[in-house]
Amino acid sequence: MENIEMEKSKVLIIVEIIEYVPNAVVIKTILKKTTGNVSVVSFDSGENLTEKMSAFDTFIQIIEGQAEILINDKSHDLKTGQSVIIPANSRNTIKANERFKMISTIIKSGYE
Repeated sequence: MENIEMEKSKVLIIVEIIEYVPNAVVIKTILKKTTGNVSVVSFDSGENLTEKMSAFDTFIQIIEGQAEILINDKSHDLKTGQSVIIPANSRNTIKANERFKMISTIIKSGYE
């Protein structure tokens, strides 16, 4: 995982800043702050992120392909252009039944 932010004031074509890697999930950080972060992620077909629970809301937006997002065991099939908010403290898994790219935005403020 790369934790260096992207260059600021530079125009980005978001689907082009990350590539697919065979049999892998690749994460590239766009912004990383104490109050949250934005990352772009690519999943090769058959890959997934194991079930986890975050203390913060997470906004997932599919920018290429199709993903299966499980939130508290309920499946959501998302296609390019679709998004979902994973509520804080919810069990979630992200699966690639086919390869896809997404943007993940985590907001860490407002929970005080």
